[in-house]
Amino acid sequence: MIGPSLKGSEMYESLSTASVASIIFACTFAAALLGMLLRRKLPAPHWNEDSKDVMKLVMGLIATMAALVLALLIASAKSSYDTQDAELQQVSATVIELDGLLAHFGPDAREARRRLQSVVSAAAEEIGSKDEVRLGSPASQVEGKTFFDSIQNLSPNTESQRFIQKRAFKIGAALRHLRALMISQASISAIPWPFLTVLVFWISVLFLGFGLFARLNAIIIVTLLMGALSVSSGIYLILELNNPYHGLMRISDAPLRKALAEINH
Repeated sequence: MIGPSLKGSEMYESLSTASVASIIFACTFAAALLGMLLRRKLPAPHWNEDSKDVMKLVMGLIATMAALVLALLIASAKSSYDTQDAELQQVSATVIELDGLLAHFGPDAREARRRLQSVVSAAAEEIGSKDEVRLGSPASQVEGKTFFDSIQNLSPNTESQRFIQKRAFKIGAALRHLRALMISQASISAIPWPFLTVLVFWISVLFLGFGLFARLNAIIIVTLLMGALSVSSGIYLILELNNPYHGLMRISDAPLRKALAEINH
């Protein structure tokens, strides 16, 4: 049981957002066409008023569940996107504060400031890359460790410098914690594939019912086509918001670039 589940999850994660949305569009529209085909094949006794009433009740139930789940997913995805965007802005502000502290330490902190610039530059390159972003690469982790070592290696001579070193180390630790949180959020942001499969099944059943009640003509085809496109584009939007570090709606690296320009002065 475990093996097939892992393979299904890996297959889903390997697909692009556009590919998943296209598959959902194809499933829903094909279900509607299948419903119209079944309408022509089913004998007349199956189309009595009792059958139609039951079908309408079931379709109403499925439509309500699907609408609630879609609304919940959109709200959750938007909240997650805004949270990670705010975290990136917080990181940028913290970097500027940390560089300011090290500047007040004096010339001995020049190496630590250079290491900080290197860490921020690497992070900005990761987020701004056109390729799929993988936060927390081994190279960036090494840069981060080297920066912390440079803070620890500072030799304060005055009470003010000792305070700055402690404060810088505390802010740096908070920054590392926030960075680890962002990496964790980025790695688990995708919607679980069983959840998405069930949702697509509900929507496909709903479109199958639409097809059963519809007579084949150009207006009906276009209407069902637009409905399937609307549903798939809604799920596309959810998937994009759940992957904020790549795709069309990726988080901007502008805050980090601005912080990097600030600390390079």
